[in-house]
Amino acid sequence: MKDAWDRFNWLWEILFAVAYLATTLLVVLDEKDPVRTAVAVGALTGLALTYLVWGRRVVRDDGHVRARWTLSLVVLALVAVAMFANTTSSFILFMVCPLVFSTLEFRPAAVLTTVAILLSPASSIANEGLRGPALHILLPMTAILVVFGVLSGKFILHVVEESRGRAELIAKLEASQAEVARLSREAGTATERERLAREIHDTLAQGFTSIVTLAQAIESELDTDPAAARRHAELAARTARDNLTEARAMVAALAPADLAAGSLVDAVRRQADRLADSSDVAVRYEVDGPLPALGMAGEVVLLRGAQEALNNVRRHAAASAVSVRLSAVDGSVRLSVRDDGAGFDPDHATGFGLRGMRSRAEQVGGRLSVRSGPSGTELTLEVPA
Repeated sequence: MKDAWDRFNWLWEILFAVAYLATTLLVVLDEKDPVRTAVAVGALTGLALTYLVWGRRVVRDDGHVRARWTLSLVVLALVAVAMFANTTSSFILFMVCPLVFSTLEFRPAAVLTTVAILLSPASSIANEGLRGPALHILLPMTAILVVFGVLSGKFILHVVEESRGRAELIAKLEASQAEVARLSREAGTATERERLAREIHDTLAQGFTSIVTLAQAIESELDTDPAAARRHAELAARTARDNLTEARAMVAALAPADLAAGSLVDAVRRQADRLADSSDVAVRYEVDGPLPALGMAGEVVLLRGAQEALNNVRRHAAASAVSVRLSAVDGSVRLSVRDDGAGFDPDHATGFGLRGMRSRAEQVGGRLSVRSGPSGTELTLEVPA
C-alpha cells in the first residue's frame, strides 16, 4: 500500500484539493440560506481537516482495521451532513469514493460508497420533495455513479494490490540479494582461506619441515662428521632465509620469491638442487626445448607442484633417484616428476598436498595426474599456455 501511495500521492493530493475547493465554491454560490451554507461548508471543511490530520496516516498504515472503519464512518457522516445541508455537496464524492476504497476492503468499501452516492437523491428528496426539479436528473445519474464508483474502486484496489505485490517481491529480491552477497562473501572467505592454506603448505610448512630434518641431521653429525654438519647447517640457514622471503612475499601479495628472482626453469632447478643438497637422492633435471610463455598464475601452479612433489619424495618415497622434467606439449607446459621409491595409492592419499595441487591446476585450466606403484611414482602436471 505504501508503495502505491508514495508513487501516486501527489496526484491524490491534487484531486483532494480540487474536489474540496470546487465543491465548497459551488455550495457558496448555490445556497441562499446562510445557515445551510455554513453547515455544508463546515462539514466539507471538517472532512478536509479529518483527512489531512488523521486520514493520511490511517490510509498509509496497512494495519489498524478499527481505525480504518472509524475513519470511513466519520467521512460518511460528514458527507451526509454536507449533502443534507446542500445537495450540491455531492461533488465531494469525487474525493470521498477513492478515499473509502483506499481505506477498506472492496466489499465494505463498495457498500459505503453506494450509501454515500445514494445520499445525493436522498438529500434532494428531503430538501425539495419528490417533485424537486433536479430529482429526475439525480436518479439516473445516481445509478451511473454507483456503477462507476464500484468499478473505479475495483480498479483502485487492483492497482493497490499489484503495487503491494511488487513491493513484497522487491523486498524478497532485496533479501535474496543480501543472502547471495553474504554467501558470496563466505565463499570468497573460504576460497581465500584455502588459497592461503595451499600457500603455507607449499612454502612455509615445507621449508620448516626441511629445517627440522636438517637440524636432526646436524645433531647426529656433530660428533661423527663435522663437515657434513656444517654443510647441513648452511643449507638450513639458506632454507630459513628462503622461508622468510616467501613469508614477506605472501604478506605483500607478491609473486613467489623464486619466480620474482628468475624464470620458471630457474625456479624449478633451485627446488631440484635443494633436494639434492639436503638428501642422498640422485636428482636429474631436464628442460626439453624452449617453453611457451605462461602467465604468473600458471608459473605459480607449476612451481608449487614441483615443490610439493619433491617434498613428498624427500619425506615419503624412500627413493634413491628422481627425475624432474619441464617440456612443451600441445600448447601447454608439462611438469613431470618421477621417482623410484616405494609408491602409494593415489586414490586413498590423505593430507592437503595432492588435493591442493589439483585445485591449483583446475583454477588455471590445467590438470594433474598421478601414477604410482611398487616401482615408483610419476606425477604429471600440465598448465595451458
